[in-house]
This record gives sequence, structure tokens and C-alpha cells, in this order.
Amino acid sequence: MAFNPITIPVTDFYPSIGVGVNLPLNAPSVFAPNYTSTEAIKNNLINFFLTEPGERLDNPNFGGGLRSFIFEQIAQDTLDGLESDISSKIENVFPSIILDRIIVAALPNTNLIKVTIKYSFNNQNTSDQIEFNFS
Repeated sequence: MAFNPITIPVTDFYPSIGVGVNLPLNAPSVFAPNYTSTEAIKNNLINFFLTEPGERLDNPNFGGGLRSFIFEQIAQDTLDGLESDISSKIENVFPSIILDRIIVAALPNTNLIKVTIKYSFNNQNTSDQIEFNFS
């Protein structure tokens, strides 16, 4: 009999212990903790892709650098390059994430690039997505 075991991260067994910090930082006490690894990974992805490489002093290689695509021409080559850049960075920096789909949509009339990253976790039946809008 075959089955797919689900691996529950150790941090999720303690619901009163914060795992990370939610973004954006606008809670009444500035830092709103999150209590599950799913929320922590989502916030880590957002933080990674909104940070430019070289922006962190102690870790100059950290950052997805999505803002560097803001001033690029909206062309198919740019969109394909953005998709492959996101894919390779997720594979290298977040090995516990399985990339399900990356959707890069361009709306040239409003000068907007919309990036949707759909992902799931190794050995878990949970999936999530994040979305970035650049104009």
C-alpha cells in the first residue's frame, strides 16, 4: 500500500512560538510575528525578491533584484529573462520550495509587469503564491 507521508516542520508543533516576522512591517508594535513555517517561507520569499543584491551590508549576495527590471523595456525577451531569473534564484536559495509555476504578465498600456509565483513545499500538501506588481 503506497502513501505520501507529510513532513511537518518542527517549528509548527509550537503554536505560541514565533517563527518569523510578517511583512509589511506595519503592526501596532511594528513587528507582527508569524507562527507557522508556511507563513515564514512566504515572507522570506517576499523579502528576498524585494531586496536588491548589495543592499544588505553583511550579506551582499542576498537579494532577488526584481526592482532592476522596472526600467527595462516591456518585451518578450525581458519577460522570459525575468521568468528564468526567478526560477534559478528560487532553486538556488530556497531548496525546500517546489516551483509550480511562474506567470509574468505585461500590461504595456498601463506600464505594469505582474509577476505571480506559485509554489509548494517538499513533502507537504500545501501550496501558496505571491504576487508582485511593478510599474
